[in-house]
Amino acid sequence: MRPRPLTTLAVLAGSLALTGCSGGTAQAPAADVAAKAEFTGTLSVLTKFAGDPLSPYFEKLAAAYEKQHPGVKVELIQETDQSIKDKTKTLTASDALPDIYFTWTGNWAENFVRGGRAADLTKVIGPDTEWGRTFSRASLSAFAYDGKYYGIPLYNNGKFMGYNKAAFAKAGVTVPTTFEELIGSCQALRKAGFEPIAFGNKDGWPALHYLQQLFAYDVPDQAREADVRPATAKLDHPGYLAALKQFKTLVSDCTDTGSGTNGVLYTSAQEAFANGKAAMYYQEILEFDSTTAGRGLAAKDFGIFPLPVPSGAAGNPEVIEGAPEGYLVNARSPRAALAVDFMKFVTAPENAKTLSAPPYGQPSTVVGAVTPETSSKAVFEGIELVNAAPKLASWLDMVTVPEVADAWLAGGEALISGGQSPEQVLESVRQASRSAQ
Repeated sequence: MRPRPLTTLAVLAGSLALTGCSGGTAQAPAADVAAKAEFTGTLSVLTKFAGDPLSPYFEKLAAAYEKQHPGVKVELIQETDQSIKDKTKTLTASDALPDIYFTWTGNWAENFVRGGRAADLTKVIGPDTEWGRTFSRASLSAFAYDGKYYGIPLYNNGKFMGYNKAAFAKAGVTVPTTFEELIGSCQALRKAGFEPIAFGNKDGWPALHYLQQLFAYDVPDQAREADVRPATAKLDHPGYLAALKQFKTLVSDCTDTGSGTNGVLYTSAQEAFANGKAAMYYQEILEFDSTTAGRGLAAKDFGIFPLPVPSGAAGNPEVIEGAPEGYLVNARSPRAALAVDFMKFVTAPENAKTLSAPPYGQPSTVVGAVTPETSSKAVFEGIELVNAAPKLASWLDMVTVPEVADAWLAGGEALISGGQSPEQVLESVRQASRSAQ
């Protein structure tokens, strides 16, 4: 999951622009990623794996790599979903990015590429290279810009509605096949003693996850994809208003907090579902295994389904919201070749299978790593649905420019609180898009 204040994106973009314009980073000599690695010195790695159950993954890999190469010390900087934005912002502003660092796709990664901070990895990870062929092409393409490949995709991800099978059975509810059926099921679930959908929006971004999936359903692909870039954005398709109204209905009819959900933490909603108090919770594949890790919800009672498509939707009913997440190599690192060698080790088949299995449950982008034998039933089912989707709708707060992302963030919060109507929210986003041109 990715709780992240969107203002960090604006600050990050500004930091990169300033350092690029000053003649520092953008004009630095290109790192020789294809050179023979020298196994000496300290290799620094910024991860998003702090805390249980994820932190041991990189810790064990670092120890194993150091054992293979006694002259190398791997220095891990482990951050959480929430703290990594501030850490990345600080390191970027001080020109102290580590040799390897975590990245999302979309505008976030593109900022580093444009700022000259990400090494061009095409020679070593392009789809026709030995290493590149171990990954799915779609995951590699998610980090490609202007025909060059910059990212190392570590795991894939998608957004699904998790549900408690026992709660559904008690309420006499079946898995909904339309958005209208989803809304209609909430009354029965509430009567059965459950909060229908646990939802916390204190960090702002959870609302955008609902909206982006609904936008994919309600707005044709071509229009939606053009609208994320201010230069081509019109934001005039009626599907946007339809989606905003659908989301407002879901908050009003299916959550116990309603307009107060802006004050509820995402983790509080997660816990309400994991402890059996809520019947549903909209979550990422990356959360599936932690949801059932020693809490009230047994793995046998945990099921998933895509957010159902609204009746008469004008967009693409087969699109799933999601994107891979991965790592970049610092373009200025004198240890770029060593960084590549370490990431080849991290993404080796056996390590990829370990990453995909409980307790980590992070579905690797390495081909063949996610199987019914290596992964939990829910993770395998989720990644199969992601892989089968004709395309993915990337996170709304990552795919567009910071100014527009911030407008969507504020709009989602205002829609929930009642401070703005769907029409007012959409107009505020249009204004932000025009200003960003």
